[in-house]
Amino acid sequence: MNQSTGAVGPGVFARLQTTRLLTLFQSSPQYRFDGGERGVAIHDGEASSSEAATSIWAHQAGASALAIERFDGRILVSGGSDASIKLWDLEQCGNPSKPHTFKPVGTIRPSPQTHRFGITHLSFYPFDSAAFISTSYDQTLKLWSTEEVRLSASFSLGSKIYTHAISPIASHLLVACGTQHPAVPLVDLRSGSSIQSLTGHGGAILATAWSPRHEYVLATGGVDGTVRIWDIRRAGALIGMLDREDSLGLYYNGLLGSDGKVRMRASAKAHVAPVNGLTWTDDGDYIISAGHDNRIHVWDAATGRNTLASFGPTIRNTQLASVTMFTSPVGLTHPGREFLFWPNETEILVCDLHNGDIITRLRGTGAAVAGVRSSKKSERSVKNRISSIAWRGAGGSGGSSGVVMGGTNMPGAVFSAHLDGQIRAWTPRLEALDDNAEEDLLLDAGSAKALKRKALDDVYKSLMGQKITFT
Repeated sequence: MNQSTGAVGPGVFARLQTTRLLTLFQSSPQYRFDGGERGVAIHDGEASSSEAATSIWAHQAGASALAIERFDGRILVSGGSDASIKLWDLEQCGNPSKPHTFKPVGTIRPSPQTHRFGITHLSFYPFDSAAFISTSYDQTLKLWSTEEVRLSASFSLGSKIYTHAISPIASHLLVACGTQHPAVPLVDLRSGSSIQSLTGHGGAILATAWSPRHEYVLATGGVDGTVRIWDIRRAGALIGMLDREDSLGLYYNGLLGSDGKVRMRASAKAHVAPVNGLTWTDDGDYIISAGHDNRIHVWDAATGRNTLASFGPTIRNTQLASVTMFTSPVGLTHPGREFLFWPNETEILVCDLHNGDIITRLRGTGAAVAGVRSSKKSERSVKNRISSIAWRGAGGSGGSSGVVMGGTNMPGAVFSAHLDGQIRAWTPRLEALDDNAEEDLLLDAGSAKALKRKALDDVYKSLMGQKITFT
C-alpha cells in the first residue's frame, strides 16, 4: 500500500522486503548432498536403515569447510575431515519447489599429492572462479583448477594451518595464513613463495581477514587474545591493536607520538581468550571478532573503537579452529541495520549486528544423528556441530546485495557444513507481507515520511467514518 501511494521509494521498498526475507530463513531439508558414500545412521543408539535419506552424506567422515564462488554462485566446494574435497553444481536443481539431491561434479580424494589430513579452510579466487584455494592440517596450501578439478600449485608452510584469507579487492594475490606458528606468512600466488611474515602475536593464529576497502590492510587474531591490524606496505606493518576496554578507539588504540609514529599499548586485548573468528562488513566500516570467551565484539574500523554491542550469554564458541561468520551484504538492509550470521555450535544465530539482539535461530529438523556405521563395519560417534557456513545471494553472488536469486533455479540460501557429514541448506520462506508487517518494517526503518502520511490517512478516515454535528 505504501509503495503504491508513493510514500516509499523503490530502494526503500526493496530493502524492506529483503530485510523481511532475512528473518524468514528456515531449514530446507528437501535439498540434500550425496557424496556417494554409504552407511547407516545411528539415532540415539539405534541403527536405522529404513530411510534412504539417513544414509546420505556429503562427507561421511565429517564436512569441515565450505566456499561458494561469488560470481554466479553456481559452484559450491566442500572439504572433509578425511582430506577429501568435492565440488557441487547448485544449478543441478531444476525445480526449487521439489526435493533434490545434489551429486558432486568433481571429487578430490586424499593422497600424498593432494591433502593427507582434514581440510581447514576453502576459498575461491577473488576475481576468477576458475581457481580455488584449500588449506589443511597437513601444513600445505594448495591451488586448484575448478573446471578441471586439478592441482595447480602447492605450498608447504611447515606448520599446521588453521585458516587463510585472500583479499576480495586486491590485485596482489597474497594469501594470509593463520598457522600454529605465531608469525603470519603471506604467500604470493604469483611468485609461488612466502614473501613476508608478520610477527607480533604470542601464539598460534586462528583468524585472518583482509579489509574489503583497503587492499593492503589485514586483521589477524590469535590465541593470545589480541586482534592486530596490519598495513603490509609499512616496514613495521603493525598499525593497531583492538582493545575490548576502549570505547573511544583513538586510531586503533594507539597513541600518536611527537615523531608521528603510533605507539601501541602492549596490554591491549580484544578478548580474554583465544580469538578464532574475524570478518569485516562488506563496506569495510566494521570489524567483527569472536573468541573463546563466548563474546562477539563489533569494532569501528576507522578508529578501532569497541561499539559495545552485546550479544548476551547465548553465544557458544568452543572449537580450537577458525570460525566462519558473515554479515548481510551492504544494501540488503537499511544502513546501521545489518545482520550477523553466527554458527552457534548446532544452530545458526541471525543477530542484529549493532545491538546484538537475536532476530531468529536456524535449527535443523528431525532426529539428531548420534553415530555412523559405515559399509566397512566401522562405527564412530558424531556431534552435529556446524563447522562452516557460506552465503549465496542474489544473482548468485556470494557477496551481492540480494536474497532471492535472479534468473537461477535455486533461491538465495545459506549453506552449513556439519561434523555429522551433512551439508544443509537454509532458504527464506517466501510469503506475502500483510499491511501490519509492512508498517512494522517501516517503523523499524524510521521512514518518517511514510509514518506522517499514514497518520494523516488515519485522521482522514476517522473523520470520514463518523457523523459530525455542529451546534
